[in-house]
Amino acid sequence: MTGLLQPLGDTTAAACDGGVCAVPEPARANLTLISFPTCPYVQRAVIALKERGVEFNVIYIDLAQKPDWFLAISPLGKVPVLKVERAGQPSAIIFESTVILQYLDETLPGQRLFPEEALDRARQRAWIEYAGSLLGDLYRLSRATDEALVAETLSAVRARLQPLEAEVAGPFFAGEAFSAVDVVYAPAFRQIDALAALRPLHVLDDLPRLDRWRQALAARPAVREAVPADFLDLYLGQMRDAGAWLSRAG
Repeated sequence: MTGLLQPLGDTTAAACDGGVCAVPEPARANLTLISFPTCPYVQRAVIALKERGVEFNVIYIDLAQKPDWFLAISPLGKVPVLKVERAGQPSAIIFESTVILQYLDETLPGQRLFPEEALDRARQRAWIEYAGSLLGDLYRLSRATDEALVAETLSAVRARLQPLEAEVAGPFFAGEAFSAVDVVYAPAFRQIDALAALRPLHVLDDLPRLDRWRQALAARPAVREAVPADFLDLYLGQMRDAGAWLSRAG
């Protein structure tokens, strides 16, 4: 499988063998994200970086052929990983998407994504943690191989979304300001939209605040630009390769 090295927003890309490309020399920026093209977790970091207007690199790897150098720097063997170049010092490696998001928010110039007030910040972190369960449900839905399992996982997704309805102030999670919770849920709504391209899911039919939130996030430039241009084709192609029922339902 061919991998891509592509700074997002750039029109150039370098193909290479074995599902991975080396870090470009010289690097265009001191921040490099190592990821997989459809990973919802790396989108968190990309959105945060786009919101701040910071230049960065992205290296896509093939998760089925994880290179040794990646396993050496990722203790969990998962993406995303952030490589931070430091003048006169060894590169630093940060893993886990929420930790990466917090590091970027604390160190980059511009409007902060996490609230300054401790209680508000704690509430956002709690709902960020909750997003992992939603992404897990969406993954199971995207890989369900029969209609009964699709119905079961759809029910789980609806149930997972329900508690969020009363929490969204609108247009974004905490009101007018785009925040860390928005960053984290945007990739989940992107997956819902991708799945809905195959057939109606109706998971937001009785959740008007969430549906308006979904639309506001989809219109945000940093959210739109957080994935490769062929994201939908890649995502649906992975579903077809996995034999997902939704990908063959007419």
